[in-house]
Amino acid sequence: MPDEQRPQRRGGVRPSAVVSAVGRIADECGARLGRPLEVLDLGGGTGGVAVPLAEAGHRVTVVDPSPDALAALARRAREAGIVDRVTGVQGDGDSLDALLAGRHVDLACCHGTLEFVDDPAATLRAIANALGEGGVLSLLVSGRLSVVFAKAIAGEFTQARTALVDPSGRWGSTDPLPRRFDVEQLESLLADAGFTDVRVRGTNIFGHLVPASLIDSEADRLALAELDDLLVSGPGREFLRTLGNALHVVARRD
Repeated sequence: MPDEQRPQRRGGVRPSAVVSAVGRIADECGARLGRPLEVLDLGGGTGGVAVPLAEAGHRVTVVDPSPDALAALARRAREAGIVDRVTGVQGDGDSLDALLAGRHVDLACCHGTLEFVDDPAATLRAIANALGEGGVLSLLVSGRLSVVFAKAIAGEFTQARTALVDPSGRWGSTDPLPRRFDVEQLESLLADAGFTDVRVRGTNIFGHLVPASLIDSEADRLALAELDDLLVSGPGREFLRTLGNALHVVARRD
């Protein structure tokens, strides 16, 4: 999904946190394989994830339907001196098989994209087919329960209830997101697509609930981010992963 089509929400997932998490995943995969990775970034837009991975030495193919986003990606790659390690291709999940032409990748990223595709199950199957044996998926999606809490706290109780019971996790017809996910739904979709070792971590639990007026400085933002991280990482707090504004999933293709 091109960057300009994604809704811009205050308190969204911190880009630096996502990039850091994917960087750690890539480091682990690279150490295991003993070489730079072949990476697929589906819906990678202007390269917020792809460029740092390429700067780390990996080869990244960004598949995105937006020619404008791909043009911006190419400019960023030129400016960073990594044009030999970043390839932008216009397409989507339905065209992965044809675009990759039988080539397999070691790491697939799908961030902020599954909410917008016509068939999430088919997209996950296409990603699974693109991954080689032991390949890893980094999936980032919007969480259902976070919007339920946000709407309830704002006094919008009807919208909160609608988001809770709606099959797509939407709070109404004017909701900018086509769908949101919960943990159980993701685990089922990933298992059906052939993924194992599924780990889900909720992110940005407080960031979308705390009023912007209370976050006066970078120190406040960092303190809130640290609190978020501590909240989901402590023992006995696994249930809190379901409350993240976004759900970050790491899964393996065996």
